[in-house]
Amino acid sequence: QVQLVESGGGLVQAGGSLRLSCAASGLTFSRYGMGWFRQVPGNEREFVAAISWSGDRTNYGDSVKGRFTISRDNAKNTVYLQMNSLKPEDTAVYYCAADGPFTTAQAMSTMGRTSIDYWGQGTQVTVSS
Repeated sequence: QVQLVESGGGLVQAGGSLRLSCAASGLTFSRYGMGWFRQVPGNEREFVAAISWSGDRTNYGDSVKGRFTISRDNAKNTVYLQMNSLKPEDTAVYYCAADGPFTTAQAMSTMGRTSIDYWGQGTQVTVSS
């Protein structure tokens, strides 16, 4: 049974930082592309960042480029999202996603919600102004 468990969300002031973590189990982590998406109630789920299964390619949504960094630690089966210079408009539920095998970051950035293999339960990020 595949599980993706996010952690690290919370309340932060504008301009602050948070680091999200997603611990994966039940899959061969090193063979899966990993990503982060976010969703505000009433809106579509939005692509935030992805990292290829090999770890050598990343892709970011336009609204977070230069502020967010995705990384992975295959030894710990964990993917991270470092979020800096947070803005109130970054407020959302952030979801970890896994797709594979051998999904690239570019491919993951264009995949719809029903196309991705696995999702976490989400973690709330709230940025106050």
